[in-house]
Amino acid sequence: MAAMPTNASWKAYAALFVGVLILSLSAILTAMAQAPGSVVSFYRVLIGNLVLLLPFLASFRKDRLRLSGRGVWLALLAGLFFGLDLAAWATAIRAGGATIPTLLGNLAPIWVALGAWLIFKEQLNWKFWSGLAIALAGVLVVLNLSFENGLQATPGAGWGLVSAVFYGAYLLTTQKGRDHLNALSFFWLSALGSAICLLVLVFLLGDPLTGYPASSIWAFVGLGVVVQGVGWLLITFTQGYLPASVVAPTLLIQPVLTAFLAGPLLGEQFSAQQWLGGAAVLLGIIVVYRSRLAAPAAQPA
Repeated sequence: MAAMPTNASWKAYAALFVGVLILSLSAILTAMAQAPGSVVSFYRVLIGNLVLLLPFLASFRKDRLRLSGRGVWLALLAGLFFGLDLAAWATAIRAGGATIPTLLGNLAPIWVALGAWLIFKEQLNWKFWSGLAIALAGVLVVLNLSFENGLQATPGAGWGLVSAVFYGAYLLTTQKGRDHLNALSFFWLSALGSAICLLVLVFLLGDPLTGYPASSIWAFVGLGVVVQGVGWLLITFTQGYLPASVVAPTLLIQPVLTAFLAGPLLGEQFSAQQWLGGAAVLLGIIVVYRSRLAAPAAQPA
């Protein structure tokens, strides 16, 4: 990635900071919406796309000669992953509260690295395995798991782990796709892919799209306009200027802010043991990122 001018870098860092603050509200609004995870996620991306439709069309007219086919397909693929991530994550929140699913959803870099090791035979150094051990130990503490109690996790924890897998796939695809499209075009097209994916999922699950109380409607609007229309657009913007090694660790602030907000807003109690485990999870993820930065680039065969 070419070096960016100072003002562009400043704007990217500012956008990243504000975007993370906004994303911390996502789990709170999802928990407040009295609807299945697939429905909450569908309205989130649908409303966000409607809000950004006119700006996208204006951007499309301006940049249509650079709207490459590869970029469009990567955006739609990223949208598929993001839609599945949202559905699993929202389901986890509905089942087990806002804090733990948000924390577990940020395990994405570990799944990404393991996938690169298994599929692409990428070498992982001792720092990665140390970070993985720290993060997994933290997960056991957060979920209060032990072999004595049969490894019975809290409700929603499994869905939180599933969401992390799709979240990692989304981040990797977005990193590639932003090389071909500007932030708004990539974001809008990927959200379109998410909306299509989630609408199919809603019908497959038989979840109703109507009949929800006004509080849920307002939660849908908040998720669509504020979180999706502003928060994730800012994050997508930064991914075109800042490397994933900067963006992804900064996103780890989100579960911490969510945990602080979930207490007064949702009445969730996070014990000292869970705070300690959560800190271990975040530390392990940071070690994993640092190990990936230190790893030598793979040589072509």
